[in-house]
Amino acid sequence: MELTLQEIMSISGYPGLFKFVSRGRMGAIVESLTDGKRMSLSVNAKASSLSDIAIYTDEGEMPLGDVLKKIRDKEQGQPAPDSKATPANTLKTYFGEILPSYDRQMVYDSHIRKVLAWYNQLQAKDMLAVLDAQHEQAEEADKADE
Repeated sequence: MELTLQEIMSISGYPGLFKFVSRGRMGAIVESLTDGKRMSLSVNAKASSLSDIAIYTDEGEMPLGDVLKKIRDKEQGQPAPDSKATPANTLKTYFGEILPSYDRQMVYDSHIRKVLAWYNQLQAKDMLAVLDAQHEQAEEADKADE
């Protein structure tokens, strides 16, 4: 079974991305995509599924999955600029090429760095197919509704 963006999460206070493994008695069990270590996540932890994250644009919000696809298309599946080593102004210009209508008042440098770091982590783990899996699931749900 292939992962979806819903099963990949960001956890406040922890670097990188995590894969949902299962439910535990006191919360959830997740596995770091960085080092493969598992940990128990309490119910009080601030965790967000990547499918629930969106980027503010002038027209509204764009799902993170769509933004990651735009980066993948621009980079042709290769890594994006290093979010730590690249100057903030260069990252803003790059993000403006990816998403020209992003809301420059609401999207901070730290958000751009995080999105690029997440993309690079998924790319390094050869997990960019997760972006297509999400799209296919949405299409199947639309067909089921018809």
